[in-house]
Amino acid sequence: MLVETYDPFNNLLLSSLVAAVPIILFLLCLTIFKMKGIYAALLNLVITFFIAMLVFKLPMGESVGSVIQGSIQGIWPIGYIIVMAVWLYKISVDSGKFDILRASIAGISQDQRLQLLLIGFCFNAFLEGAAGFGVPIAICAVLLVSLGFKPLQAAMLCLIANGASGAFGAIGIPVAITGTLNLEGGVTAMDVSAMTALTLPIINFTIPFLLVFLIDGIKGIKETLPAILVVSGTYTVTQAIITVFMGPELADIIPPLLAMGLLAVFLKKWKPKNIFLLNGKEVKIEKHSTSDVIKSWSPFYLLSIFIFIWSLPPFKALFAEGGALAFTKLTFSIPGSSLSSSIDLVSATGTAILLAGITTILTTESINFSHGFKLLGRTIKEFWIPIVMICAILGIAKLMTYAGLTSALGEAVATTGAIFPLLSPILGWIGVFMTGSVVNNNTLFAPIQATAGSIIGVDSALLVSANTAGGVMAKLISPQSIAIATAAVGETGKEAELTKMTLKYSIALLAFVCIWTFILSMIF
Repeated sequence: MLVETYDPFNNLLLSSLVAAVPIILFLLCLTIFKMKGIYAALLNLVITFFIAMLVFKLPMGESVGSVIQGSIQGIWPIGYIIVMAVWLYKISVDSGKFDILRASIAGISQDQRLQLLLIGFCFNAFLEGAAGFGVPIAICAVLLVSLGFKPLQAAMLCLIANGASGAFGAIGIPVAITGTLNLEGGVTAMDVSAMTALTLPIINFTIPFLLVFLIDGIKGIKETLPAILVVSGTYTVTQAIITVFMGPELADIIPPLLAMGLLAVFLKKWKPKNIFLLNGKEVKIEKHSTSDVIKSWSPFYLLSIFIFIWSLPPFKALFAEGGALAFTKLTFSIPGSSLSSSIDLVSATGTAILLAGITTILTTESINFSHGFKLLGRTIKEFWIPIVMICAILGIAKLMTYAGLTSALGEAVATTGAIFPLLSPILGWIGVFMTGSVVNNNTLFAPIQATAGSIIGVDSALLVSANTAGGVMAKLISPQSIAIATAAVGETGKEAELTKMTLKYSIALLAFVCIWTFILSMIF
């Protein structure tokens, strides 16, 4: 906070109401006024700027500096990661590797309950980790439809499955971004990542059971129980270990790959009593050699290897102050303000993905650098608007933090006292429902959660993780997710129907997160 007081009216209720204007207006723009996200973000950036400067008395230089700092972080590292992740996916598709990869998954079993676990759950989670931003829902829903699932059914199943992976989409950005927000109490992204391991594993373990139940009831669960346990157990335990000891970056990369691989091996020795077919007939799957299948996965092996190296403490130490590569971190003051920013040229996660993409091109005959860089240009062209939106939202978050708006809101919500942790996930749920993004949600509301935690004496990292978990449950019904899902399966215009199909599961999962967070708040 760079102002003398977060209560310019000497009335906390009035000050907090004014501080809430950017958030309330943002929600109204997206719902009542039905504005596009980019326009809503830019309009609210302007309004927040004037509220911060004129009402909360943040000096002009600091106000401009806040927006510049947020914009820089929106481009680097966040935008950098987004572009690199989607670029690697496009390389995989255009090189033909992705078609082979898809066939290799679908060909493991003809039982469509098991195909749902492989594609709807495991592959969905992996794509969420590798690309995110609607890619997993779109691709996996189409894959399931090609295997005989009804369009809206496939969309619903993929949306529900995404509840197990949405917190760590696109190389862990939703959690990683909390480390850039200067949260109250010095909460880091690693703190939040570790705290998610108290809540998300319970949900992760349950969702594969729910998916099978939705297409074949209790009978289906009984007949496929060993396979479900392989997937649920492997994914849940592995992700919990990674989030606690390594951080968020690989939490949706290694666990789904490992779960998928172990299930494939397991199914060579075990078969369900009955082969479940939705339409009563098998779908023919093109066969590929083991060599081709292994090669088809290479972009994602490389992605995992490079990100693993980038997450190792000895590697990170190279870029710390006094480290051999510390010079690759460009730190600079923002003119006219007391703020500074930095750009990590090499240690940024985006660079790890960039190297995975370059190595994939070098080792793939069917694609060259000329075509690869055309894909990069296309990716930048496709994502510049979402990145500008992220920059605007980060600018809003910085203004709210430095001008004291976040502190005012935190003080106000903290007046609910010990009951606040019960309501904390709902704030995240609302944020994602309105913005369609756990990244945007955490950017807007994580500072409020952290401030409230400090005031009421609850671990701030717990409340930020609750904000994340609650937000993930809204991905099942956020207008952005619903629009992507219906468009992918050719059912545009049936958004209301799909929302109705997923709403009860979103509410039920949110209710669990609220109650569980409240219980945890009495411990931490």
